[in-house]
Parts: sequence; structure tokens; C-alpha cells
Amino acid sequence: MNQPIQSRDEQYKIALSWRKNGGQVPLQGFDLAGCDLALVDLAGANLTRAIFRQANLTGASLGGAHLRGADFSMAILQDAHLEKAQLEQADFTGANLQQTNLIQANLTGADFRLADLREAMLLGANLSNADFWAARMTGASLKGCNLTGVNFAGAIMAAAEMAGATFVGAKNMSGVNLKRAILTRAVLTKVNLAGAFLGDSFLDEAEMTEVNLGGAYLAHARLTRATLTQANLAGAFLARAKLTKANLSGAILRGAVLTGANLFEADLTGANLDGAHLAGATMPDGSQA
Repeated sequence: MNQPIQSRDEQYKIALSWRKNGGQVPLQGFDLAGCDLALVDLAGANLTRAIFRQANLTGASLGGAHLRGADFSMAILQDAHLEKAQLEQADFTGANLQQTNLIQANLTGADFRLADLREAMLLGANLSNADFWAARMTGASLKGCNLTGVNFAGAIMAAAEMAGATFVGAKNMSGVNLKRAILTRAVLTKVNLAGAFLGDSFLDEAEMTEVNLGGAYLAHARLTRATLTQANLAGAFLARAKLTKANLSGAILRGAVLTGANLFEADLTGANLDGAHLAGATMPDGSQA
């Protein structure tokens, strides 16, 4: 029987030559912290609870790998391939994941606080209960993701691609930056977006029943045919927003700024517009306020 590997240097050498040597040796629990693993091929490897803290994994192949509970904190994973990897409860705090491929990865409960995920590909990934607090996600793609219980509070998601994404059950999205984000037909029912920045965002046909957008910034946002029934938009800034044919029945627009907004054919039945600023707005009947 092989003796347990004790030396970190030996573990590093085994990892580097893992594919060349047949890719059969289990690597779970390996301590590869700070190691240079750029372009390494560990696709399909068993790396459960492995430590990659501050390691260089630029361009590494980890697709389909078993990485449950792995520590990637402060690691460099730019351009790495982690598609379909099992990454439940993995730690990515402060990690560089720019342009990383995480398509269909299982990231349940993963920690991405303060991570850099700019232009990362997360299509079809399971992000349930993941934490993206203050993460940078500009240009990231999250189409078809499971976002149940996810925390995006304070995250920067400008120009992120999330068309059709379902945010129902998302834990917190307050203060998130979604400038120019593509949220066409996204489902945001009852989601907390209080104080969020949604300027120039695309929310056409989005389902936003009972969403909390209190104090949110939505200048120039496109909300054509969006459903905002019973939504809280108190104090929201909606200057020049396009709300054509939007359903705002029962919505709270108290003190909202709607100057220059387009509300043509919008449904305002039962909406609370007390103190709302409507100068220059196009009203549902086509008249100018």
C-alpha cells in the first residue's frame, strides 16, 4: 500500500504530473497553497477539500473535478476551465475569476465575497445559497442559473447578462450595481432591490411582482411590458425610464421621480402616486404631465 504523502513538495509534483501519470491518483485534501499551477490539467480529479489558497491556476483545466469544500481564497483562476465541476461550499473569497468558465458548475453554498468575476461564464450553474457580497461581476453571464438563496448585496453586476434568469428566493440584492445589465424577462418576484443601481438596465417583460425597489436608481431603464404589480417604488428615481405598457397596478410610487418617463398605456390602477414627480412624463393616455 502506498504511504501517505506528507510533503507539500511531493503533493505539488503529483498534481503537476497527474494527467501524464494516468489521472487515477486521488488528490483530496492536497495542500497546494501558493503553488504555480498555471495550465495544469486536473479535469475530473478528486480534489475534495484541497487547498489552493493564493495559488496560480491561470488557464487550468478543472472541468468535472470534485472540489467540494476546496479553498481557492485569493487564488488566480483567470481563464480557468471549471465547467460542470462540483464546487459545493468552495471558498473563492478575494479570488480572481476573470473570464473563468463555470458553466453548469455546482456552486451551492460557495463563497465569492470580494471575488473578481468580471466576464465570468456561469450559464446554467447552480448558485443556490452562494454569497457574492461586494463581488465584481461586470459583464458576467448568469443565464439559466439557480439563484435560490443567493446573496448579491453590494455586488457590481454592470452589463451582466441575466436575460430570463430567475431570482425568486434570492436572499439579498440590496445596493447591487446593475447598470446596463440585461434582465429581459428575468423573474424578480418579491426580490429585495432596495437602493439598487439599475440605470440604463434592460428589464423589458421582467416579472417583478412585489419587488422592493424603494430608493432604487432606474434612470433611462427599459421596463416595457414589465410586471410591477404591488411593487415598492417609493422614492425610486425613474427619470426618463421607459414604462410603456408596464403593469404598475397597486404599485407604491410615493415620492418617486418620474420626470420625462414614458408611461404610455401603462396600467396604474390603484397605484399610489402621492408626491411623485411627473413633470414631462408621458401618461397612460398619451398626454403630457
